[in-house]
Amino acid sequence: MKRLILGSLLFALAGTAANAETFRWASVTDPQTMDPHAVSSAPVLGFLNNVYEGLVRRDKDMRIEPSLAVSWEPIGDGQGWRFKLREGVKFHNGSDFTAEDVKFSYERASSEESDVSSWFAPVSEVVVVDDFTVDIMTKQPNPIFPDSIANWMIMDSGWAADNATERPDKENGNHATLNANGTGAFMLSERQPGLKTVLVPFDGWWGDAEHNVTRAEFTPIQNPATAVAALLSGDVDMINPVPIQDAERLKARDDLKVLQGIEARVIMLGFGHEADTLKYTGDAGKPNPFKDPRVREAVAKAINVDAILATIMRGNAEPASQLVSPAMRGYSTSSADRPAYDVDGAKALLAEAGYGDGFSFGLKCPNDRYLNDEAVCQAVVGMLAQIGITAELEAMPVRNYWPELRADNYDMYLLGWSPGTFDAEHPIRFLVTTPNAEKKLGSWNFGGYSNARVDELLPMIQSEIDDTKRQAMLDEVARILRDDTVYVPLYVQPLVWGAQGNIDLTQRPDNFFILRWVNVN
Repeated sequence: MKRLILGSLLFALAGTAANAETFRWASVTDPQTMDPHAVSSAPVLGFLNNVYEGLVRRDKDMRIEPSLAVSWEPIGDGQGWRFKLREGVKFHNGSDFTAEDVKFSYERASSEESDVSSWFAPVSEVVVVDDFTVDIMTKQPNPIFPDSIANWMIMDSGWAADNATERPDKENGNHATLNANGTGAFMLSERQPGLKTVLVPFDGWWGDAEHNVTRAEFTPIQNPATAVAALLSGDVDMINPVPIQDAERLKARDDLKVLQGIEARVIMLGFGHEADTLKYTGDAGKPNPFKDPRVREAVAKAINVDAILATIMRGNAEPASQLVSPAMRGYSTSSADRPAYDVDGAKALLAEAGYGDGFSFGLKCPNDRYLNDEAVCQAVVGMLAQIGITAELEAMPVRNYWPELRADNYDMYLLGWSPGTFDAEHPIRFLVTTPNAEKKLGSWNFGGYSNARVDELLPMIQSEIDDTKRQAMLDEVARILRDDTVYVPLYVQPLVWGAQGNIDLTQRPDNFFILRWVNVN
């Protein structure tokens, strides 16, 4: 049956119209939704950046540039930001873009139901000044605010009202889950979740097209061997990612190209900090060892990151010591060293914490989200066994994985994080700050870690204009997270894409694939 399904998939790919301007690409993860405010994950946000647009966007070099706003400037003494909007912009259904759409999109994206609400924690209100001017008021000075909303996508308020999509619904879905109406360079033409999504150019787009694509077809292919086979046969024009073990073989082909880089994403292990008991294995119901920082530090010392990078990643990744890579603004050079691999030291810490005889627990991991994610988790299981900790691994597709984490169905888990602002403040706000739905903070802090000093520093970091003072506060947070082993950073994920030799495209370190830069030669 499995061979039949794979064969049918390749046949379907081969059956698509192959002309000079049709572009077909594949990735392991299908975007969960077409709703730009429902799920804050790279597969969703990256895909929808082709359909929806924000006030600002990032260029090929990740610099912020105008999009639906043509300019912006601070208001008063750090009270907020005034955005001048682009005139003459149309949504895909022909309706006009105005400031009311910005206000509506703020209210929708910042609502309790939205998965991107944390982006708007600094915002007090959005004021419509006129049809093409909006003031976004902040609770305190926020010099990095324009950078923080590069992935905030604007919806048509009229379309949303007509189709009952005033609020996101990531659980049951709504009209915006399968349909889209943006202002972007491409329109959604067909959506078959898990099978195929088709985009076509929007003739009424306000920008200058840099592409020659007349039809773009995306197919999720979870099996890496099948994806490589589709690229080799010419049934797809691009795959992301290329399996690490196949990169050199594809490089040797004259008719293919392999694009390699380092992503902004740090892969890490997370813990159930606030859980009183373990949830899995024969030790379920017993006190949660991971509440003890000595146990968390033992986990960090037990994992041989260099071995993972050499064997599983084939030397294509870099070790990580904190929640952002050295390329990010605010990286703390004073916390650049990660815990040394030390099995004996890990055992000593366990014994000191009262777990000299070890324990068992459940490790949750996705198998189609990050490069070699399940293989990395399997390696972690083996390494933890060396210090007497038995991990029962459960790997699953990402569409099931996020609901499991949000329901606290784990003892330890794997997570990757790419800061949308390319700034160290971003993971502090999302991953470390005490969860607070009212303040829109800590929305991805699944384990419920809480530290009063971190909570105190975050608004100061967000409002500080002096880079030296700001960096000192970021350094302090980095030390707290390191000393408390809040997460176990493992490595910075590599980027490995494969494409036909006649395809020109741009690889950005956020791993977003932007169609308006694609040319089929």
